[in-house]
Amino acid sequence: MRVINCTDPEVDCRRIENLLLNNLVRQKLVRPDPLLDKLFWVVARRFWPRWKETLVLVLPETVARWHRGGFRLYWAILCKARKRVGGGRRISKQIHELIFRMVVENPTWGAPRIHGELLMLGFDVSESTISRGMRRAPRHPEPGKRWLAFLRNHREAIAAMDFFTVPTLTLNVLYCFFIISHDRRRIVHFNVTRHPTSSWIVQQLREAFPYQSAPEFLIFDHDAKYGLEVPAAIRSMKIGCVQTAIQSPGRTESRSAGWRAVAATCLIT
Repeated sequence: MRVINCTDPEVDCRRIENLLLNNLVRQKLVRPDPLLDKLFWVVARRFWPRWKETLVLVLPETVARWHRGGFRLYWAILCKARKRVGGGRRISKQIHELIFRMVVENPTWGAPRIHGELLMLGFDVSESTISRGMRRAPRHPEPGKRWLAFLRNHREAIAAMDFFTVPTLTLNVLYCFFIISHDRRRIVHFNVTRHPTSSWIVQQLREAFPYQSAPEFLIFDHDAKYGLEVPAAIRSMKIGCVQTAIQSPGRTESRSAGWRAVAATCLIT
C-alpha cells in the first residue's frame, strides 16, 4: 500500500481515485485479502473524504430543474404558445395614468363610460384595454382595512378553502384541495385529485365538517371549479359564504398559509 503526500488537493484526489480504480481491477483479477481490502478503504476514506461525490451521477437539484423545464416546454407545445391579447399595440404611460385617475375619481364608472370619455378627448383606446387597465388601477385603502378588521374580529369562526397544483413526473397536474382554519392556521381537510369538479368539492366539504362542526364563515375565491353548486352547498350547511374580490392577491393569503401548513403536516406524519 502506498502513502500519498498531500500537496495539491485536486492532484491528490485524482491519484487516490486512480488507486481506487486499480484496487477494483485487482479484485476482479486476483482474489483479494479481506483484511487488506478493508484497510485500503479505511485509509482511502481518510485521505479522500469526498469519495461519495463520485458515486452521484446527477444531483437532485438538477433533476428538479430538468423536470420544471420539461413541464413548461410540454404545456407550451400543448397550448400552441398563446398569442398576446390586444393586438400588440402599446398605449402610452400618460393614457394609463389618465385611466387610473378616472377610476379613482369616479368609482362608479365602468369601462364603457371611460372608453366614451377617452374618445371625446381624442384617445382611440379599445374597451378591453381599458378593462385591463382598470384592474391594475390603485384602489382606495379603506376596503382593505375593513377586510383586515373582519378577519381579526372573527378569526375563531373563519375557515378558508383553496387549491394549489403539483406537477407530476409524467408532466400531468395534481389539484390539491385544502381547508384551513384561520385562527391557528391548522389544516382541517386535505385531498388530491386529477379532475376537480363541483360535486367532488361538495363531498370534501361534507367530510371536512361533520356533525355540526362547521365554521361560521368560509372564505373562497371566484374559481370556476366551484360553479353554483358549491356556494349552494355551503349555504345549506348554515355557513356564511365570503368570496374574495376578483384579482386581489392580498386577500388570498390562505393559499400561502395552506402551503406551509400542508408541508409541515406532511413532514410530521
